[in-house]
Amino acid sequence: MNRPDLPQRAFAAFLFDMDGTILSSIAAAERVWTRWALRHGLDVAEFLPTIHGMRAVDTVRRQNLSGVDAEAEAATIQAEEMDDVDGIAAIGGVAAFMDSLPAGRWAVVTSAPRELARRRIAAAGLPLPPLMIAAEDIVHGKPAPDGFLLAAERLGVRASDCLVFEDAPAGIAAAEAAGASVLVITATHAHPLHTHHPLTADYAAIAARVDAGGGLRLLARGA
Repeated sequence: MNRPDLPQRAFAAFLFDMDGTILSSIAAAERVWTRWALRHGLDVAEFLPTIHGMRAVDTVRRQNLSGVDAEAEAATIQAEEMDDVDGIAAIGGVAAFMDSLPAGRWAVVTSAPRELARRRIAAAGLPLPPLMIAAEDIVHGKPAPDGFLLAAERLGVRASDCLVFEDAPAGIAAAEAAGASVLVITATHAHPLHTHHPLTADYAAIAARVDAGGGLRLLARGA
């Protein structure tokens, strides 16, 4: 097993994206968005890579479709996604990794609406997080930093003292804008992601510990 190149500093808290980071819902999401794209005459192959890591309403707005109510379309998409959770699964090792973290020191920050996030987390067999920032909690979604900033605030820490676990460019950009450090999870990547941030395939090769000063540190499993 290759040991990942991990951040060497201690953190006040860990913040996790959801889709592609703690669970994989790519197949389910792409089924729903493919149907939507076809209804609106979009090129599916070009469109699908743009949907990940962003709120549905922001994805719809970016298409600049004439006469389309973005809020209504996003609600329809959410309803379809709530009904389609087939194939959703946890990223390798994530359940044990999160279970090892101290209470009040981590959160999930997702672009999904809260009820959809709850449904997908349950479908993946994962427990609900102690704190979750969802699409309706913020005005500006990723790549804006709002979600990560709010999560840090509610945990009582600075975003610059947090490590963000992300998989998508929009989420990575949001974490950077918040001033947080980033670890990229590559389990769902079909192609290499060019980034200066450290990467790990999943959570099987990493562990967390609390150091003597109370900070959270990552280490390669077995180290």
